[in-house]
Amino acid sequence: MEKRKVLILGAKGMLGQELVRVYREDEGYEVAGWDYEEIDLTDFSVAEKKIREYAPAVIINAVAYNAVDQCEENEEEYAKAIKLNADVPGFLARLAKELDRTFVHYSSDYVFDGENADGYAEDAEPRPISRYGRSKWEGEKNVIAEGEKYYLIRLSKLFGKPASSAVGKKSFFEKMLEVAKDKKEVTVVDDEKSCFTYAPDLALASKVLEMYQKPYGIYHLVNEGVATWYGAAQELFRLAEMDIVVKPVSADAFPRPAKRPKYSTLRNTKFIPLRPYQEALEKFLKGGTESLFS
Repeated sequence: MEKRKVLILGAKGMLGQELVRVYREDEGYEVAGWDYEEIDLTDFSVAEKKIREYAPAVIINAVAYNAVDQCEENEEEYAKAIKLNADVPGFLARLAKELDRTFVHYSSDYVFDGENADGYAEDAEPRPISRYGRSKWEGEKNVIAEGEKYYLIRLSKLFGKPASSAVGKKSFFEKMLEVAKDKKEVTVVDDEKSCFTYAPDLALASKVLEMYQKPYGIYHLVNEGVATWYGAAQELFRLAEMDIVVKPVSADAFPRPAKRPKYSTLRNTKFIPLRPYQEALEKFLKGGTESLFS
């Protein structure tokens, strides 16, 4: 039987490397994992030629600009955010439509203003309050306008195995563990409430969506459970059996250029619930990658 070709862009990022893994574990797929060394997605003509030559059945875009504060205070950085988060997704969605292929793209809870304490379902109206959030929302609009067979997946607070890419960011939990090496007390923001997303779980859920040809559209794929940064840090140190005192503070204690949504819980109303983030966090601490649904 002929294998189904899948192209994963951003293959060395925290999510991209998990997507490569879950697809390569399936003998029904031929997988190409490209990062910035293999393709410059901002050069549309060259990128289009290379993608057309590979002729994938599925194009997955795990490339993103996520320096939230840098793009808020720097015009050059904001231009990069627009290019990677808005222009590139539109280009890929258009190309996938022309090739009659499935397109998978990832967005963020930061497209919402954070005023709804009950959280946001997939059909909620985005109202970003930062430049980063606007760049992701522009990307969503471009995918919807240019694409056809697409899965637009919103996630929140990604964590997992560190990215193999040299430009990959560390997750909140990695940073907390590093800080705790030298301190017995940490202060963590307690007035921003959202969800966490375990990269292996998101990768598998994305594959299930595509493989079983679920209805195209917007999905919220986050692990079950709502937490503040403070609550999640407490859970981290409890599971890690580390005697660290966690002190709650307001976001005002850590002034940052970009505004963050106060409540940005993503409600998953269209897909199988992913396991609670606490279970995923325990697996993360043990070095596991097995991804399970709730």
